[in-house]
Amino acid sequence: MSLINTQYGVTNLRLAFPKEKEMQFKDLSFHYKKGEKILMLGPSGCGKSTLMQVLCGLVPEHIEYPMKADDIKLPEKWGYVFQDPDSQFCMSYVDEEIAFVLENLQVPRIEMPDMIKKYLNKVGLHLEETHTPINQLSGGMKQRLATASALALDPDTLFLDEPTAMLDPEGTEELWQMIQEVAADKTVIIVEHKIDHVIHFVDRVVLFNDEGKIIADGEAGTIFKDYQSKLDDYGIWYPGVWNQNYGNEPLMIESQDTTPLLQVEDFTVYRKKTPKVHVQELLVSSGEWITIIGKNGAGKSTLLEGIMDLLPNSGNCRDLSNGGSSGMTFVFQNPEFQFVTDKVIDELEYGLKMKKVDHSTINERVNQALIQFSLANQINQHPYQLSIGQKRRLSVACALLESPKMILLDEPTFGQDAKNTFALLEYFEKLRRNGTAVIMVTHEMEIVKRFATRILEIEDGKLKKDLLTARGQFMLNRTESIYLDAVKA
Repeated sequence: MSLINTQYGVTNLRLAFPKEKEMQFKDLSFHYKKGEKILMLGPSGCGKSTLMQVLCGLVPEHIEYPMKADDIKLPEKWGYVFQDPDSQFCMSYVDEEIAFVLENLQVPRIEMPDMIKKYLNKVGLHLEETHTPINQLSGGMKQRLATASALALDPDTLFLDEPTAMLDPEGTEELWQMIQEVAADKTVIIVEHKIDHVIHFVDRVVLFNDEGKIIADGEAGTIFKDYQSKLDDYGIWYPGVWNQNYGNEPLMIESQDTTPLLQVEDFTVYRKKTPKVHVQELLVSSGEWITIIGKNGAGKSTLLEGIMDLLPNSGNCRDLSNGGSSGMTFVFQNPEFQFVTDKVIDELEYGLKMKKVDHSTINERVNQALIQFSLANQINQHPYQLSIGQKRRLSVACALLESPKMILLDEPTFGQDAKNTFALLEYFEKLRRNGTAVIMVTHEMEIVKRFATRILEIEDGKLKKDLLTARGQFMLNRTESIYLDAVKA
């Protein structure tokens, strides 16, 4: 058999997560040939990422899940980009992370600086100083670094698990163009929700249901045409799904009275005593849906963390909601930063118990949240065992259980399938209609287009634009200068 026809993959895979009665995969077979480009599609939590980790050997060699298979053939040289880039870094600095890869490939030290710059430039991670702490990078910049590290391995097979989930739109397009160029002769297996950039690149689309079973396997055009009803049933992303669910115009919004909730004046946020983002003036009121946009590293997440007083800051940032700490809540970009218990059910109950809410109210709110956020089947799982999408939904659920007047969200929809994305957005819209201010960092322009009443654009650490959207015009029934200035701009 020639190498080009060699089949890799797994036959009759049986796998379960620790302490779970139900199997994640039962007699699943998945095979591919050298050089194929494959997109895995399925609902959040169906096992796509776990299957990729089996296909490269991370499971069970490094991640010890109970599993058996009749046969498994792994690629010889492979690189893996994780959903959560922090989970794959071995070193503390950018240059050291790639140098670690090169050392394992026995690249002479004298050649490393040029090679490090080459791989960083290839993924669009342009840094003045390559010896930069990784923990100072934005989420999108970390994803670029993770991709650079994988490419430095010079792999025959690339496993890409949502490599652009936290990238801005321009960065997403650039990265996929680069991957298509450098991986033309490689095998590439992809899990990705931003499918518009990959459907013309892949040879096959493999479609999973919510039980982790393969229900279709074929060319992209055929899958999207012949399995439209299944895509809708399971809430899977497909071209045109936004228009299918929300049309092509922003949502209408009723005019309503608004109450100032947050006032920011001459506000600067610092990291390691270095100023990273500055806002001269900002007023947030009830019933607003504010989206914060900008390139990776512009300072969007830093601004939210500064408002929450999680980072050093100067100037004025006043919570006008009279709710104190309970008036404003925050959902981190990395949901694991918020988890403090060993079970999903305990995580949901934790904040309410700390506030001494009565037992019956806790049960009622938690049971509601389990259904609302599609977590009822995960109540006994450790939060770290959840998929990225499930982790994100858990972090949002915990933040909303206390009915805040303002909610600050750092990319709350990344890693979500279409069904759960739309459910989250509609829940946020319900909160907004009831007077909650929604402040959301996002790279998803469809959300900005359809849901935002106002857009803040951060550029190079400064608030460059503060604009009403077409949707926001419907709620303009007051004369605060901040709004009039935004309209004029």
